[in-house]
Amino acid sequence: MSPGQRLAGYALLLALSVPAVLPLAWMASTSFKTDAQIYANQGKGVPVVNLMSLAPRPVRWRNYPEALTRVPFGTYLENTLWLCGITVLAAVFSSAVVAYGFARLEFRGKNALFLLMISTMALPGQVTMIPVFALFRRLGWYGTYLPLTVPAFFGTPFFIFLLTQFYRTLPGELAEAARVDGAGEWLIFRRLILPLSKPALATVALFQFLGTWNDFFGPLLYINDPMRYTLAYGLQQFTSSHSSEWAQLMAAATLFTVPIILLFFFAQRVFIQGIATTGGKN
Repeated sequence: MSPGQRLAGYALLLALSVPAVLPLAWMASTSFKTDAQIYANQGKGVPVVNLMSLAPRPVRWRNYPEALTRVPFGTYLENTLWLCGITVLAAVFSSAVVAYGFARLEFRGKNALFLLMISTMALPGQVTMIPVFALFRRLGWYGTYLPLTVPAFFGTPFFIFLLTQFYRTLPGELAEAARVDGAGEWLIFRRLILPLSKPALATVALFQFLGTWNDFFGPLLYINDPMRYTLAYGLQQFTSSHSSEWAQLMAAATLFTVPIILLFFFAQRVFIQGIATTGGKN
C-alpha cells in the first residue's frame, strides 16, 4: 500500500469517526462552560441549549469540584469498583471452568447442554427480569449487592462460548502429554490452560468490567440505599436532582466516561488479540 493510499484510508476512518466523537467532544467542552455559554438565548424567552459552540470561553474549571460535591462521587466510585472487582474475578473464573469442560472433557449430553447454554443468550433481559427479581426478593437479597454479584459466580453464557472456542484452538497434545505424566484435569486446567488463555481471559475481564461499570438496571432494581448506589445509577440521580445544571451534569458524565476510554486505549491490543484468537474449531 502506497503512502497516498494509506493517508486516504486514515482520512476516511477519521471522517467516519466524527459522528461518534462529536457527542463526547460536546460533553467535555460543555463541562467547562458557564450557563451563559451553554444556553443560546438566555434572557430572551425560553433558553435553548447551544449545541453548536464547542470552545468554552472562558474555561470554568469549578464545574468539576462542584459536581463532585453535589453527589458523594467517591462513595459511588468505591461501590462501583468493588462490584467490578468481585464480578470480574467471579465471571472469569467460573466461565473458564465451564468452558474447559465443554471444550476438553467428554461426557454424555455435552453437546445438548452446550446448545441449551447457548440458547439462553437469545432470551432478552426483559423476559427474565420479573421472575429473577421475584426470586431474589423471596431469598431476601433485595437491597443488597448479592443479586449483582452472585450470578457472576455461575458463569456467563457469552463468556463460556467465547472461552470454549478459544480452548478448542489450543493443541490437544499438550493436555495429553500432561495426562501421561499423571496430571489431573484440575492441574492441567490451572497450570497449562490458564497461562495459555491470558488474551481470552483478559477480553472476558474487560467485557465484564465494562458491563458492571455501565450497569444501570441492576442497581435500579435491587439497590434502595443511596450510600450503595453505583456511578451509573448515581449519575441518573444527579440528573433528576440537578437537571438544569448542565455544566455540572456534563462534568459528572465526563468523569464517568474517562476511565472507560483510558481502559480501552490501554487494553485494546489485548482485547483485539483475544477476539482474534477465539475463532475455534468445528
